[in-house]
Amino acid sequence: MKRKHMAQSLCLAITVLSAFLLQGCGRTGKSNGATEVTMLQYKPEAVAAFEEMETRFNETHDTIHLNIESPNEAMTVLKTKFIREDYPDIVGIGGDINYSNFLDAGMFMDISDFEGIVNIKQSYMDIEKELEFIPQNGIYALPYVANCAGILYNRDMFEENGWKIPQTWSELLNLCEEIKSTGIHPFYFGFKDTWTCLAPWNALAVGLAPPDTCSKVNEGITTFTKEYAEVADKIKILTDYCEPNPYAYSYNDACTAFAREESAMYPIGSYAVPQIMSVNPDMDINSFPFPANENEADNVLNSGVDLQFCVMKETENKEAVYEVLRFMYKDETIQIYLDDQNAVPCKEGDFTLPPMLDGMKDYIDADRMSDYHDHYYPSEMSVDAMIQTYLMDDSPNAADKFLSKFDKEWKRYNRDLIEKVQKYKKGE
Repeated sequence: MKRKHMAQSLCLAITVLSAFLLQGCGRTGKSNGATEVTMLQYKPEAVAAFEEMETRFNETHDTIHLNIESPNEAMTVLKTKFIREDYPDIVGIGGDINYSNFLDAGMFMDISDFEGIVNIKQSYMDIEKELEFIPQNGIYALPYVANCAGILYNRDMFEENGWKIPQTWSELLNLCEEIKSTGIHPFYFGFKDTWTCLAPWNALAVGLAPPDTCSKVNEGITTFTKEYAEVADKIKILTDYCEPNPYAYSYNDACTAFAREESAMYPIGSYAVPQIMSVNPDMDINSFPFPANENEADNVLNSGVDLQFCVMKETENKEAVYEVLRFMYKDETIQIYLDDQNAVPCKEGDFTLPPMLDGMKDYIDADRMSDYHDHYYPSEMSVDAMIQTYLMDDSPNAADKFLSKFDKEWKRYNRDLIEKVQKYKKGE
């Protein structure tokens, strides 16, 4: 996940793109007599894994040559390529509003006929459909790997103190009181970096608000004031159990403090584990889904598509592209990525997951997951900063002001989309 790196506006790019007709993409030429397939993927931190995949593919295929590009600021590079009509055959991007905008602009091919779709977990396919502004006929993205966000905890500390993993909201608060009585912070937040406010927000929201909340708001069926009231109340309560003045400490500070056992828990995504362990390589980290509800059966794991593959609409190399996708979705190929990035596979299969996800495995196996709500938020709205401001507001009506502003700002930054959705619903 890192939301801060993925939340760039596409408005200008989509305006420009709409002026162009897709002219066919990819490389129609040959590399040593082989059809060349180009993939551009947006995760520079995974370069080593993609280099290994590229090498293995090219060593085992004579008639197709795969070239994987992993540039920094990949979304900017991708938009530039689109404007120049220099299209890759495959793009690897996140399941977020960037994908929604590209899909809305008609950039991607319907890959419903790709046989590998049947092996993808249904929850992740459902997430893909929720990301469509307007319901589309067909399938336009193939989920590859996901990440999870809930609560990381110090396994050794829990075992030494006999602390039990909470299953409900009340159990979580009772645990926080117990930990607090020992002089240890239950949580460390690091809310100085506003994007970190979204970690507990998302993890609470998936359990307390419907997964289609943003879509239903766009349709005019509900409001954030209604759907997010409990989320707002509960995230505020959590600030009673963290470091003093969490707005003075950054994400790096929080990772370091948790690594140094200044807190027993850290509500953040699995992506934070490598940084934590760079401070304390011997730390035994586990995790559990956020117990947002009083009934454990109502809890949901916050998991979103971190990487998915889309095929450009008019690639001239469809069969070669599908062969690349078949290779990418082999269990042993996916495992390369999982081992490198501590990720969760979107495909059904017998995979080895990193030990820090032990406490989430039952939810993953049961396909009991829901997407990050902020994947639907426009970056211009700066929801992370809104949440931070709300948490710092001690006035009696802080929640009312925050939720009212959420509804107002949503209409401001989604005016055109709301109009489009409501026209669609009216059959226009």
